[in-house]
Amino acid sequence: MRDFQKPGRSPVYATTAAVATSHPLASLAAIECLRTGGNAVDAAITAAATLAVVEPHMTGVGGDCFALYKPANGELVALNGSGRACAGATIEAMTSQGLTKIPGDSPHAVTIPGAVAGWCLLHDTYGRKPLDELMRPAIGYAENGYPIAPRVAADWAREAGRLQHNAAAKAAMLPGGAAPAVGSLHRQPRLAQTLRTIGAKGMKGFYEGEVAADIVAALRALGGLQTEEDFAAAAADFVTPISTRYRDVEVWECPPNGQGVIALLILNILARFDLSSANLSEADRVHLLAEATRQAYFQRDLLIGDPRHLGLPVETILSDRFAADLATRVTMEATGTAAPWDEVEHRDTVCFSVVDGDGNAVSFINSLFNAFGSAIMAPGSGVMLQNRGQSFRLEEGHPNALAPGKRPMHTIIPGMVMKDGEAVMPFGVMGGQYQATGHAGFLSGVFDRGLDPQAAIDAPRSFCFGGELQLEQGFAPETIDSLKARGHAITMVAAPHGGGQAVMIDRRAGVLIAGSDPRKDGCALGY
Repeated sequence: MRDFQKPGRSPVYATTAAVATSHPLASLAAIECLRTGGNAVDAAITAAATLAVVEPHMTGVGGDCFALYKPANGELVALNGSGRACAGATIEAMTSQGLTKIPGDSPHAVTIPGAVAGWCLLHDTYGRKPLDELMRPAIGYAENGYPIAPRVAADWAREAGRLQHNAAAKAAMLPGGAAPAVGSLHRQPRLAQTLRTIGAKGMKGFYEGEVAADIVAALRALGGLQTEEDFAAAAADFVTPISTRYRDVEVWECPPNGQGVIALLILNILARFDLSSANLSEADRVHLLAEATRQAYFQRDLLIGDPRHLGLPVETILSDRFAADLATRVTMEATGTAAPWDEVEHRDTVCFSVVDGDGNAVSFINSLFNAFGSAIMAPGSGVMLQNRGQSFRLEEGHPNALAPGKRPMHTIIPGMVMKDGEAVMPFGVMGGQYQATGHAGFLSGVFDRGLDPQAAIDAPRSFCFGGELQLEQGFAPETIDSLKARGHAITMVAAPHGGGQAVMIDRRAGVLIAGSDPRKDGCALGY
């Protein structure tokens, strides 16, 4: 039970359905979809489209998505809606231009967006309502305007400089020459028309015809190699999810090219320590998470990329022997050897969770990669394009080396907790590099410390990153001193780490328990 004299949020309790998203307008749109006959998939797509409008720096139709869907009476399925490099994307094509890495604001960083393909595949397979109905809330906000929420405004203002270099992006996203202020109305009429076209024509409305031609023309004008044929060939896939056992539950993730396997690896390391012990201090818990992260992320950067090019099979990475070996390098008294870190930083993503009245559960995540992605907007369609391709390596033989038709390593990862074949909790913790650590830290809060989803989301966060231990505000001075004494280089971060959303299913009590991150503008809702 939280202290009601201190700022905080109570979890949302509901008996029929619940959603948790990072923006109140998306949460409301998803709930209304459910109340008017939609299922969890319909509500998730409604939320994804709405967030693509009201959090345009975090997500969009020009980005990628992943999802985990557990039908009430079916097997868990994983959706990979991440885009691929275009046919002309080769290491030679990049190095011939003098590049040693792909710049984030370059057209070469734009892989063919996979989000709409993912939405359509999920909808065509499991949806109940017509797609055009699911697009209506997003179309309304894009056409008529939506009020700028406080966290959105802060992020937008911080990243406004990225929008100055593209005429279409500047005109659409910096009205009057500046980022929109809190509470002001912002409209995106061209994006509204694109959403209307997607609703009417599905995948063909985005990957063929005027929208695709507009995107390709914008990219090729900047020197991009993308073609309309690349867009016409786009496709999302259902893939086999991966899992590990943590305490008495199973934790499921999407397989590579995402980093979900690394979240599971961190849990496998932590499982060798008793984090439920009352003898552990806050500093002990932070230290163990940091050291497990240090070991697991080193493996990530060596091994993870397109599943056709992994450095090791997933089965090996998730084996008891692999985790046991890494766990021997973790001690309570001191930090381990710092792992090399040369991945690009990225933190701009949305995640959300939905459980409907039939017990269907969805964990969904959608992203542009960096804030406003590449900051390249297609002028006629209003599509802001992601820059996921900047994470490719221009290094032959690396699992994440650039190649035509290849998917880059992704940080965005939905999560699902299950027990005895039933969904327990769809969840997600956004935040770029932080996400795998965020998943493990959140789950330890719930299943080691007995916190409800909201309390586990609220807890102050730490992240072992690039030789530093980054701490949010909220840690006790004695905790910080203890961590310093163990050799951690402490950095108190100015911006919070990520944002989480979760809906727990308590079948014994017959209720849903939802939490939404106060680090964002959103909320959990249920009925």
